[in-house]
Amino acid sequence: MRHRKAGRKFKRTPEHRRMLLRNLATSLFEHERIETTQAKAKDLQPYAEKLITLAVRGLRRQKALGGEHADKMPLAEFRRSLTVLTRKDIAYKLFQEIAPRYLERPGGYSRIYKLAHRRQGDCSPMALIELIPADEPVRSKSVQPEVVGSA
Repeated sequence: MRHRKAGRKFKRTPEHRRMLLRNLATSLFEHERIETTQAKAKDLQPYAEKLITLAVRGLRRQKALGGEHADKMPLAEFRRSLTVLTRKDIAYKLFQEIAPRYLERPGGYSRIYKLAHRRQGDCSPMALIELIPADEPVRSKSVQPEVVGSA
């Protein structure tokens, strides 16, 4: 039974799965939009959003320190991101371009679109995962009108 077992195996060893997610996250931050299978996109989304949250918290911490530290790179968070991302230049992009966009956003930095076509070889359902633009407003939970019961 798979009760409370999160994540998919993708018929890979744990090391291979970790490397797959690292490479997908690196490509997502490089191109800001990638096309992959729906299952991989669903596993990638929380992985990538945690990295963006790490960078955003680091930038907020640096701004809170103020003074000469406000415009420097948050070193601890940058080094943690390097353990996950496969390229150093993409880690710089994460902290200098991507994270500053989302400083005022409480979460939800990416979205998944299901595509109509399937992959030619194995007929896998495909999806497009992309980073949300900075100027897009945050949707709040919809307020449902109160239902007045007739008693």
